[in-house]
Amino acid sequence: MKIINDYHRAIHTHLRKLHIIYKSILIGVSVSVVAVLYRLALTNAEDLSRFIYSYIVHHRILIFPLFLILGILGWSIGLLVNKYPMISGSGIPQVKGQLKGYFKNPWISTLFAKFLGGTVSILAGLSLGREGPCIQLGATTAHGLGNRLAATRTEKKILIASGASAGLAVAFNAPLSGVMFALEEVFKYFSPIVLLATITSAVTADFLSQMFLGMEPVFDFALHETMPLSQYWLIFILGLIVGISGAFYNYILIKTMAVYKKISSFNRYLKSIIPFLVAGILGLTFPIVLGGGDHIIEALSLSKSMQWLLLVLLFKFLFSMISFGSGAPGGIFFPLLVIGSLIGGFFGNAAIITMGIDPDLFYNFVALAMTGLFTAIVRAPITGIILLTEMTGSFSHLLPLTLVSIVAYVTADLLNSTPVYESLLEIQLNDNKVEYDKHDAFRKITIEMVVHYGSRIENRCVKDLSLPPGTLVIAIRRHGKDITPSGETRIQAEDYLVVLTSLKDEPLVRESLKEMTESS
Repeated sequence: MKIINDYHRAIHTHLRKLHIIYKSILIGVSVSVVAVLYRLALTNAEDLSRFIYSYIVHHRILIFPLFLILGILGWSIGLLVNKYPMISGSGIPQVKGQLKGYFKNPWISTLFAKFLGGTVSILAGLSLGREGPCIQLGATTAHGLGNRLAATRTEKKILIASGASAGLAVAFNAPLSGVMFALEEVFKYFSPIVLLATITSAVTADFLSQMFLGMEPVFDFALHETMPLSQYWLIFILGLIVGISGAFYNYILIKTMAVYKKISSFNRYLKSIIPFLVAGILGLTFPIVLGGGDHIIEALSLSKSMQWLLLVLLFKFLFSMISFGSGAPGGIFFPLLVIGSLIGGFFGNAAIITMGIDPDLFYNFVALAMTGLFTAIVRAPITGIILLTEMTGSFSHLLPLTLVSIVAYVTADLLNSTPVYESLLEIQLNDNKVEYDKHDAFRKITIEMVVHYGSRIENRCVKDLSLPPGTLVIAIRRHGKDITPSGETRIQAEDYLVVLTSLKDEPLVRESLKEMTESS
């Protein structure tokens, strides 16, 4: 479908609910196929990786060929990432950048290169997750379909967000988390039409994926006991620990990427070869830290010593930094949850041994630490709470999960830790020059932004807005009705501003509107 400068359609995208539902269902079906195939590919790759390393441990004559092959695979991934830079890392910053107008995504090459690169990285044993690639694969699939289905450029971006939501839903069997991630992390505001699109695609994708992957929760541990209110002070302490740990995680990750950048200036393929060779060493000496980490969570129990927990935590953290910092295709979602589970296991073990806490609460501490660390690193607390609730299949622990998230969030914020995907997007923007088509100055797009209470423009007139030249406020959506504004129209909190601008100026206008509409 050819997208034209149809301003009437652009303004009234929110009224095309049935059209959005039909298109989102198709997006959900398509993303489900791609993401299920990717999950199956990663599962088989990880199983093959463990078999190969286990076999070579008993046939040491094959060690040299192993490292030769790993070096070639690392070089190949470096070649792939250099040719298709949009596939590096998790892919979530690239999706956010695309929706903000910074990046143009060659969707076909990105789709196949990300699928291949992520599978090869897991085959080698890198400590990477499936969720980021699933989100990017979902968004990329939706991008391709949106080129044919979307009536406007704004609708196309909504469909891309719905694809990202469906990707996360399939990655973790967590449709509500996929929806909340799109609202909380990608768009960062509530929009009824975005909610409708994302929830439709996520539920559709999750329903179909469960037919192939089963309905069991991702984490095979049940939270039978609830923590007594008299022991909630432990949640505060755990929240502080994971809040500090999250800030430390983000700091070390950015520093690691800076080191890799210096290595890349010496040899641009060396930074991709390093994690593959490290994977080979660990695969022969300490294989439990390889891959995403499902097997680590399966092994967690009160019978594990604190020394074991600490050792696995240390090596998993270091290997995750080495793996993700290199830019290899893969996510940080799952490895950081595994790191959180180890922190929770260590804390729970210590509390049970030293303070006589009920041993049945061990997995409660594991789940709490996972939620808190996710919140501290990503700064998306509602997504973290819903994600752990869906992944564990337990809905009776929302209060402690919420409490640990609040404490972790505040702690990381007080430490001035930037949310990880914001930092990664900034690095992407510095490393990849924003390119514009020569016609982008004439192609138009609408941007919708909600006015927060206490923002700079609340109770100000439209004529007083400092917008870039050529940018117009073409509608104000208030209480479900569209107002055609004049210069004297006064802006109120909860208004949705619909702004028309060129594709070339879209990133600048989005940042300007964000600054004006958010609470001071």
